[in-house]
Amino acid sequence: MKRLISWNVNGIRAAQKKGLFEWMKESDADFVCLQETKAQPDQLDETFTAPEGYSSWFASAQKKGYSGVVTYSKENPLSVSTLGIEEFDAEGRSLILEYPDFTLINCYFPNSQDEGKRLDYKIRFNEAVHSCCDALVAEGRHVILCGDYNVAHKPIDLANPSRNEKNPGYLPEERAWMDRFIASGYIDTFRKYCAEPERYSWWSYRFKARENNAGWRIDYFCVNGDFESHLMSADILDQVMGSDHCPVELCIT
Repeated sequence: MKRLISWNVNGIRAAQKKGLFEWMKESDADFVCLQETKAQPDQLDETFTAPEGYSSWFASAQKKGYSGVVTYSKENPLSVSTLGIEEFDAEGRSLILEYPDFTLINCYFPNSQDEGKRLDYKIRFNEAVHSCCDALVAEGRHVILCGDYNVAHKPIDLANPSRNEKNPGYLPEERAWMDRFIASGYIDTFRKYCAEPERYSWWSYRFKARENNAGWRIDYFCVNGDFESHLMSADILDQVMGSDHCPVELCIT
């Protein structure tokens, strides 16, 4: 079995102070994909770049203190790349690690922002990720796409759907992209195992949202359909603190 974890840590240096690497050691996952690191490697020491048992690969935004992803792995990949599109790579939004049995894609999807100010940018990013996944599948590869997708797909995926229809993360265009992505042959792994409501991965820091479980499920592991036989379980680790998001988990054979 291999265990994969994805987590938007809302600042890797802040998360480190809250016990991120102690938690990683205890969890003993094979792969840990973090988003919104808000750091560049030259700002970090070996605590961050070489935690015990892991190698690391970073994609950072040109703008300091913004965006960024890192993938920690116990197993060295065959190759490491990004989407290779400047407007997205400049914000450190993707890491693509190729392994013999699958390609692991760690993404921090853009926030569409108030009044959809960055909706066009987000949809361009989403389509680029979709095209990347399709190209890999067409080559006979298996794909695991994880990260903060910044969208609650269905009404079940957020506490107050009717109140949020004009808010970023639940705009019709964002949900329509997710519809297209799933319909084209990808599996939302959490929903394969859990059809229950009130399971969320992000809560606002305001209004005691986490205490009241007024959250959103916006963090995902999705895989191509032919990889389904390798799935063992998927879960949301909502008891884990340290960010406004919690980790999500996928176990595979």
